[in-house]
Amino acid sequence: MKTSHSLIDKRGISSRVVAHIYLTCLLVLLYAPILLIIIFSFTKSKVFGNWTGFTFALYENLFAGYDFSAQVRVDPNLYRALIYTGLIAFISAIIATMLGTLAAIGIYNMRQRDRRITMFVNSIPMINPDILTGISLFLLFVFLGISRGLGTVIAAHVVFCTPYVVLSVMPRLTKMNPNIYEAALDLGATPFQALRKVLMPELWPGMISGFILSLTLSIDDFGVTFFTKGSDGLETLSTFIYADARKGGLTPELRPLFSIIFLTILVLLIIMNIRTKKQTKKLIKQ
Repeated sequence: MKTSHSLIDKRGISSRVVAHIYLTCLLVLLYAPILLIIIFSFTKSKVFGNWTGFTFALYENLFAGYDFSAQVRVDPNLYRALIYTGLIAFISAIIATMLGTLAAIGIYNMRQRDRRITMFVNSIPMINPDILTGISLFLLFVFLGISRGLGTVIAAHVVFCTPYVVLSVMPRLTKMNPNIYEAALDLGATPFQALRKVLMPELWPGMISGFILSLTLSIDDFGVTFFTKGSDGLETLSTFIYADARKGGLTPELRPLFSIIFLTILVLLIIMNIRTKKQTKKLIKQ
C-alpha cells in the first residue's frame, strides 16, 4: 500500500511540475515579444534589437513630434492615425455597449429555446475570421452605395464588438434576481426608470467589462478597418503600421507608443480585477 501511495504521489508531483513548465513556456511566448518592445523603447536605435544605450529619446520624440538627433519631424500620419484610432474605438465601444446591453436584456427575456438559438447566432461574428467580416461589410457598403470612411469604420466596429458586450452582460442577468424589475414596476416605476435605476446598477460591472473589451478589440482590429476605411486617407494605428512595414521598417516611435498602450490596458485590467474582488467579498459578507 505504501508503495502504491508513493507512486501516486510521485506521479502527482511530476504532473504538477510538467504543468508548471508548460504554463511558464506559454507565458514566456506570449509576453516576451511585448517585454522586448518595452525594453527597446528605451534606446534610440532605429533598428529593433540593436541596443545603443539607455535613453528616453524615443518618448521625447513621440510627445514632441520631432526627432532631435535626425533633425526631422516624426511622421504626422502617426498622430493622425492615433487620433482616429482613439475616436473610432471610443465611439464604437459606447454604441456597442448600449446596443449589447439592450440586446442581452431582450435575449434574457426570451424563452429558453429561443435564447439558445439567439446566443448561437450571436457567437457567429466572434468565430468568423476578421477578413471574412471585413469583406462582407465592404461588399454590403458597395451594394448599398455607401461611401466608405469614418462612419462605415465605426459602424463596422460596432457590428463585431456588440456580440462581445452581450456575452459580458448575460452572466450578470442570470445572477440577478428577476423579481426586482417586476417589483419596481409594481411600485409605480416606468419601464425606463426601472431600467435605469434597477437593471443598470446590477449590470454595470458587465457593461464596463464589455466596454473595455470593445475598446481593446477596436484598437486591435486591422481586417475590418482595412476593407471599410475607403481611400480618403483615413488611417488607424493598425493600417498605419501595415503601410509603414511595407516601406521596409517600422517608425521607432511606435515602440514607446505600444508600451504606453499595453501598460494602460494592463492598469485598467488590474483595477477591474481589484474592484471585482471587492464586490465579490461584499456579496459573500452579505
